[in-house]
Amino acid sequence: MSVIDELVQANARYANQFEKGHLPMPPARHVAIVTCMDARIIPSRALGLEEGDAHVIRTAGGRARDALRSLVVSQRLLGTREVAVIHHTDCGMLTFTNEQLRDRIRRELDADASAVDFLPFADVEQSVRDDVEELRRSRLIPRDIPVRGFVYDVRRGRVTEVR
Repeated sequence: MSVIDELVQANARYANQFEKGHLPMPPARHVAIVTCMDARIIPSRALGLEEGDAHVIRTAGGRARDALRSLVVSQRLLGTREVAVIHHTDCGMLTFTNEQLRDRIRRELDADASAVDFLPFADVEQSVRDDVEELRRSRLIPRDIPVRGFVYDVRRGRVTEVR
């Protein structure tokens, strides 16, 4: 059985006990969280969220540039009024450069990814600062929207605010 088949079976069990279909589309806590797709992070558990509380936007590295489209929809159409950017320790985005990944794609797939910025970084805290600043400077995010940045420690399960 494939992993996807296992997921579909797990969903059938989940759906049999599902009782939250009444929740409204806008998130109850009016917050959007931009974080990494890393499998070690389960934002709802780490941040005490329930279904319907928040929009969680996951990208490789939790990069704001990838999340901007979703943030605009979240704010303009669904009423979120705060943004938390959460990157994390031991991130895969620390392990390569654009050129290294482009070379690998060229070798393994015979494809040209030279136009793609994979948004790697060398310093987690600085990447948080950069992303917070990018959102604060964006004309698509209103100036009155608080944007705060954090680093999640994958070994301790704790978020620490980056200033």
